[in-house]
Amino acid sequence: MSRFKFAGTTVLGLRRNGKTALGCDGQVTFGDTVMKHNARKVQKLYNNTILAGFAGAAADAFALFERFEAKLETYNGNLRRAAVELTKDWRMDKYLRRLEALLAVMDKEFSLIISGNGDVIEPDDGIIALGSGGAYALAAAKAYLECSQLDAKTIVERSLSIASSIDVYTNDRIIIEEL
Repeated sequence: MSRFKFAGTTVLGLRRNGKTALGCDGQVTFGDTVMKHNARKVQKLYNNTILAGFAGAAADAFALFERFEAKLETYNGNLRRAAVELTKDWRMDKYLRRLEALLAVMDKEFSLIISGNGDVIEPDDGIIALGSGGAYALAAAKAYLECSQLDAKTIVERSLSIASSIDVYTNDRIIIEEL
């Protein structure tokens, strides 16, 4: 999907029963050293109607969040259009092309993964998972969705907790935003 390999975070998002939840762990690593335990890698954008999270370099991701929020303003909160326009800029702009991050963005209808390769991916099942623990969190979330009546926020929390018990680059200090 991307030319970047991100070891150092897990982001998971899904929708269930009218609720949208996006969460992450709080660990920041530099090489094999843990530098921070409570990083906030998810946030609400555009009048608290869009959730966004990232995997990759934090400074790069925050630069992309700013650009993405500007696109949301330009396109009146249209998530898909803003994502496509950000991706166009990301591929064409000399400065942006150097940014190493992936974005996970969601609203009450759509879940998208945005990369600097020009990818705007909408997963078939609406579940977004990024980072080194993403596959573990995704597997856990799919099992919870199939075999439980838990709400979106609880599934994200429990799935990230499972990922943190497996992936050394993911901790159990989980932050979740919800719509």
